Amino acid sequence: MSVQELQQAAQEFVDAGFGSLELRVHDDSGEHVVRAGVRELGSDELPPEDGQFRVGSVTKTFVSTVVLQLVAEGKLELDGTVAGRLPRFALDERITVRMLLDHTSGLFNYTGEYFPDGTVVAGLPATGKEWADNRLRGYTPDELVEFALAKPARFEPGAEWSYSNTNYSVAALLIEAVTGRTFAEELQSRIVKPLDLTGTIEPGDRTDIPGPHSHGYFRYQDGEEWKVVDVTDQNPSLLFAAGSMLSTTADLQVFMSALQSGKLIPAELLTAMRTPELKSGPLNYGLGLFKQDVGSQTLYHHNGSAPGGYGALMYSTADGSKTLTAAITMGDSDANILEIFPPALERLIKQVYGE
Repeated sequence: MSVQELQQAAQEFVDAGFGSLELRVHDDSGEHVVRAGVRELGSDELPPEDGQFRVGSVTKTFVSTVVLQLVAEGKLELDGTVAGRLPRFALDERITVRMLLDHTSGLFNYTGEYFPDGTVVAGLPATGKEWADNRLRGYTPDELVEFALAKPARFEPGAEWSYSNTNYSVAALLIEAVTGRTFAEELQSRIVKPLDLTGTIEPGDRTDIPGPHSHGYFRYQDGEEWKVVDVTDQNPSLLFAAGSMLSTTADLQVFMSALQSGKLIPAELLTAMRTPELKSGPLNYGLGLFKQDVGSQTLYHHNGSAPGGYGALMYSTADGSKTLTAAITMGDSDANILEIFPPALERLIKQVYGE
């Protein structure tokens, strides 16, 4: 795929209603980076190259990697129970490390549960006006878990599959319990420093983005009126270790390539990470990774979005030789992002990886 075609693909996202897109493709021919859109509304400046951004649920792949490193070191067992490691919580004794990573624990999702019949059980403010008004509020990891545990489990451990941010917040607390260090410290020593990642951090409750960055915006309804607010500053502790991290497209490229080429965890655990839990159905979710077949190729990925303002793409071939990473910001368009994103993404993946 030529740089011109990549540029056109990036522009299509912006034309469809996104604020900006930085797209990075790395393969045997080298690295190609294109940018489209604006760094900030009212400006004609492009988003900064390799700017720092909120990567949302891409965080989960980092957390899973650290957990699997601890499994490799014999400090955790994939099918070992979690409750005894975190005695301060009344966790179901049947929940295992694997169930946290593959979303089969049944733990209530603290940002809210959405059922197939349209029923919604509210969680902590994570969308709409309520989140916009409270976006600087901080939470401790224990608050998140205790909130979830105060709600009925969605199902019995191992019985079904349901994506829950709670699983990964608990997984990070498990990392802390086993190592005696914070998740941020373990992330730094195990992944960030060895791979020389320059823009990747677990920010805790820091509300700003310290590096060069684009602004993210959030459009929401307030009564009869629609409003757009700059949500560049927000408190990521709402999604501790489930969607809290900051990174760059270059760092995500290095991380994903290293992970898929076997540099971060042993082969048997990488296989486990990639193997979809059958109950996840067509989503093909393994241990912090989605599996996707595109033509004759198998891709592994995890994308993400902050509660508002930002999105991330992270894709790789099985050997780590061809990666696609992207930083996305939302603008002030009234386009329905949930409708325009899936087809735009599908076109992009087919363009980069072929039919």
